[in-house]
Amino acid sequence: MKGTETTRPPVRPGEEPWTTQEITEVRRHLEDEIAAGREELRQGEEQLAARLDDPVEGAGDDPTDTGAKAFQREHDLALLYNTRDLLAKSEKAIERMDTGTYGVCESCGGAIGKARLQAFPRVTLCVTCKQREERR
Repeated sequence: MKGTETTRPPVRPGEEPWTTQEITEVRRHLEDEIAAGREELRQGEEQLAARLDDPVEGAGDDPTDTGAKAFQREHDLALLYNTRDLLAKSEKAIERMDTGTYGVCESCGGAIGKARLQAFPRVTLCVTCKQREERR
């Protein structure tokens, strides 16, 4: 598995340093999410393409059926978009592990914090910078 011997991410004051096992667990979790996300995207895109390619799809529907199907398509597209976004964030987290920048806040350069990364392994901002971003 490439990159399992990454540099240890920084920790905030009072946190225990990362162990190799903890880093490996977070990486494995991200890799599992990437694999599942890719499969979900593949299936969702196939289903959407099949519906869009069906020439008789919706023929003879009343306006209510047409509206419900349009709503379902929009919902499916939104789910695919969300899956793509999570997949990109998970891939970015793995890249950050490989380059030694995992756990470093992209805004201030400080430690994101071990507990935060274990709960949300895709985050790129420390709590302070995230709060500042949300206030804008």
